[in-house]
Amino acid sequence: MFIADIKRVVEQVSRDKGIDVEILIRALEEALRSAARKKFGSKVDIEAQYSPDTGEIEVFQFKEVVAEVTEPDLQIGLAEGRKLDPDCEVGDSLGTKMDTSSFGRIAAQSAKQVIIQKMKDAERDAIYSSYIDRKGEVINGIVQRVDRGNIIVNLGNTEAILPTREQIPRENYRRGDRIRALIFDVLYDTRGPQIVLSRTHPDLLINLFKTEVPEISEGIVEVKGAAREPGVRAKFAVSSHDSDIDPVGACVGMKGSRVQNVVQELRGEKIDIITWHVDAAKYVCNALAPAEISRVIIDEQNNAMEVIVPDEFLSVAIGKRGQNVRLASKLTGWHLDVNSASKYDEMMKIGYESLVNIPGVGSNLADAFFEKGIYSAEELAESVVEELIEIRGIGEEKAVVLIENARQYAIEAAEAAEVRRLAEAAQAAEEAAQAAEEATQAAEEATQAAEEATRSKAEDDAVPVEVPADESNEEAASGPEAQEEEQ
Repeated sequence: MFIADIKRVVEQVSRDKGIDVEILIRALEEALRSAARKKFGSKVDIEAQYSPDTGEIEVFQFKEVVAEVTEPDLQIGLAEGRKLDPDCEVGDSLGTKMDTSSFGRIAAQSAKQVIIQKMKDAERDAIYSSYIDRKGEVINGIVQRVDRGNIIVNLGNTEAILPTREQIPRENYRRGDRIRALIFDVLYDTRGPQIVLSRTHPDLLINLFKTEVPEISEGIVEVKGAAREPGVRAKFAVSSHDSDIDPVGACVGMKGSRVQNVVQELRGEKIDIITWHVDAAKYVCNALAPAEISRVIIDEQNNAMEVIVPDEFLSVAIGKRGQNVRLASKLTGWHLDVNSASKYDEMMKIGYESLVNIPGVGSNLADAFFEKGIYSAEELAESVVEELIEIRGIGEEKAVVLIENARQYAIEAAEAAEVRRLAEAAQAAEEAAQAAEEATQAAEEATQAAEEATRSKAEDDAVPVEVPADESNEEAASGPEAQEEEQ
């Protein structure tokens, strides 16, 4: 088969679709082999070869040279074989060039389907390989359509999907709108590569700042983390490798121009830019700004911090519906428990009293426990002997006794608390039952009053109207006889 411009067509398709030329050539060869098998059966030995220099695709049918032919489609006699190749012997394989014009319409249609399928597979592989290494990048696209809440985005050479779960709440797009999103994932699907976009991922915020802030792209300012509640608020931590450059000021820009560009792209999402600190406690304090922090208690074993703030800053530290402390926890990676100073003092007072009430523990020893970081009887009960003997005046035997006394006190305190809880629950149940009884009695009284009112109204409607005697006599006198007398 010879096509004058097949080489040009192959190169053009390769450029337009981004498919390797070798893949297209293999697709053509496979298509011709499929067409030949469609015409002559699946048992025949067919080979197709493309010459890029001449643009010719040749199809050969190979047969084995035998002394006696039993399968004409696969074998050729020695005498007939020597007409093609005088030097052939029994056992050799001879290839004869086939006339592709005799394949017919059905075979040509089969070849067309093979070419289309091969091109689809090759295009899918090319798109997958070009996007799989771009995960985490920000990409621009045009909204193609909206399908069941999912936004289909045209990226030029393929389509991507922005699922509903990855969209910013209350954000609407129409067909033809420009959209900027993060390449969240690239899935290799049988229907084609599915590129999943996201506008809620924290990496989108980081990449947008990289675009707006040259100091970040140059490596002078480093992004340490980001946490978002999409469409509402975000926290962004940065640090500087140059002491002369303020990382927060670099991200804010002149008159807030840099951060405002990011805010506009995220549809008004408020962004708190904070300074990262190597000290975890100071980092948490920065993350909870603008609230003032009085004290931070670190529990490294549970990766938690108890943050104490003045009473007037408690609502600021927690934020609306816990938003501020929740974002700070995501950003820093610590579990944060925010309490007011008054509540903390009350808890310390209760803990101190529980220590003093333990047999063998006085106020002096309770003060020593506080300095050691033991703030309640429960904490003393969970302590170990090696920890207590470090306190002056406590030996190993005394430490064992104190721990045992603390455990006993904690058990008794828990039992007393349970008794109080049950008593309060019983009292609450009794009060609820009494209230229900009173409500039932009031309902019965109201029902009775309504019945009496209905009965009274019915009796009033049934009473006959009494006519006075004088009026009845006058009416009788004015009858027919009285009228005759008048006449």
